[in-house]
Amino acid sequence: MGIADRRQREKEQRKNEIIEAAERLFFSRSYEDVSMEDIAREVELNKATIYLYFKNKEALFAAVVLRGVRLLGDKYKECMVKDVPGIVRVLLMGQAYYLYSQEYPDYLRMIHYYGSERFSGENPCTAEIGKGYGICRLILRDAIREGIDDGTIRADLDPFLVSMYLMTSFMGILSMENKWKLVIEAEGFSYEHFTGEFFRFIIPSISSGKISPNMDTGDFESFGFSLTETVASGDGEK
Repeated sequence: MGIADRRQREKEQRKNEIIEAAERLFFSRSYEDVSMEDIAREVELNKATIYLYFKNKEALFAAVVLRGVRLLGDKYKECMVKDVPGIVRVLLMGQAYYLYSQEYPDYLRMIHYYGSERFSGENPCTAEIGKGYGICRLILRDAIREGIDDGTIRADLDPFLVSMYLMTSFMGILSMENKWKLVIEAEGFSYEHFTGEFFRFIIPSISSGKISPNMDTGDFESFGFSLTETVASGDGEK
């Protein structure tokens, strides 16, 4: 390995160390409560060195968000290699998003926070973040199209529109403010129950009925779909 290659590798290693230090702090505190000085102390570098790699705190925050978006994309891609009908693939992607939210809640929190208007579109990571989320939606769209082709999803639905409905629904449910979770709990439902009911709601609206005329979440357990706790009839408000 030449000197130039070694220096480039060391530069990338240093950059990753800075991102990891920033990630630890952003995971444990709010965006406003983290400063570039804090990150410099965490990674044991002076602040001037941090600025050689990242223009400002927003750029560092975006770099961490990009990590989270790429990880979510990997979860979606894993669903594409499974040998299952199209409608099952769609549900497995919804399950993947939910499990991602449980396994990586800090990434999800940061992703949704980055979507607020307070951040500049000039950040070099912004385009990559948008592209990453776009890839997730395109993967979902392709799964819907596959379901239409194999007859498990209604042929009168538009794959683009359905992918948008589902992605925005996933984002809304998984970024729900605590005050709304308290409303759900006050009515006798757990948040997990509420999330599971979404899939019981959405399946009949997109299903062609090919797999089962009265399709429910239980019909997909053999394919590995088991999102949340079992929803028992009679729970909650009558």
